[in-house]
Amino acid sequence: MPELPEVETIMQGLKSAFTGQKISFAQPYRPDLRWPFPLNLKEIMENQTIISFHRRAKYILMRLSNQWTMILHLGMSGRLIISSSTEKTPRDKHEHFVFITENGQRAGLVDPRRFGAIDLIPTPHETQHHLLSHLGVEPLTESFSSKFFYAHLQKRKAPIKNTLLDQRIVVGLGNIYVCEALFRSHIHPARPSHSLTSNEVKTLVSQCKSLLKTAINSGGSTLRDYVNVNGEKGDFQNLHLVYGREGEGCPNCGESFKISRIIQAGRSTFFCQNCQK
Repeated sequence: MPELPEVETIMQGLKSAFTGQKISFAQPYRPDLRWPFPLNLKEIMENQTIISFHRRAKYILMRLSNQWTMILHLGMSGRLIISSSTEKTPRDKHEHFVFITENGQRAGLVDPRRFGAIDLIPTPHETQHHLLSHLGVEPLTESFSSKFFYAHLQKRKAPIKNTLLDQRIVVGLGNIYVCEALFRSHIHPARPSHSLTSNEVKTLVSQCKSLLKTAINSGGSTLRDYVNVNGEKGDFQNLHLVYGREGEGCPNCGESFKISRIIQAGRSTFFCQNCQK
C-alpha cells in the first residue's frame, strides 16, 4: 500500500500538472471501487477549475472551483498516471476512472485490486467526511511533537509499533517507515508503549520526521506496484535498513546478528533483536 511519502509524491505531481486547469471530462468506467462512485460525479467535476491539491494522511484532496472536493485513496495497488489525451495507446483494462483538462492533460486511476476509493464532499465539510473525521495529527507538522506523543503513550500497553500505526493518534506513517524509525531509534517494536522514556520518544519522533522527509525527497519506496504520476519508481527502498531484509546481517551489529521478522497485528515487522531494546 502507498504510504505517506508515496501519496505525498503523487499529490505533488498532480499539483504541478493540474492546478488552475479546467476539467473538460470526468468518467468512471465501472460503478465502484472499494465503494460506489458518486452518482453525480460527472455533473460535479466537469467544467470546474482545479483550485488546489492537498494530502491528509494517505488521502489526496482535490478542491474544485464549485466548492466541492474530490477525495482519493489509492488502496493497495492503485496508481494515478498522467498522460496526454492525444496519445493513441489503448486504455489499461484496470483503469477505472479518468479526468481530462482543457489543456489536454489526462489523469487515469489504475487499480487492479480495486481497494481504492473516490468520493466527493462539499469543501467546507471536508473534515466531517467519515474517512477523515477520525484522523490524528500529521507527522510532519509541529503538532506531532515528542511532548504530544509521550503524553499519548502513558496509559497505552499496546506495542509501540501498533501505537505508531494508530491513525487516531498520528497518521500516514505506515509499516515500512515505522519499522525503519524503530530500528534507527534502537527501540524494540514489541515494547509496551508506556515503557518508553521521554528521551526515547524524542529520538523516535525525530527519526519519524527525518525518514519521511528523506523518503519524500527520494520519491517514495517502490516494492511492487508504486510509481509516481509519470510512471517512475521511487528510490527510498534502496535505503531501507531492515524492512524486507529478514536473515540479512544487522547494519548496526554486523553479520553475527540477523534481521528478524515477526507478525504484529497482521503485518510483518522487521527488526534486530540485539540492538533494539
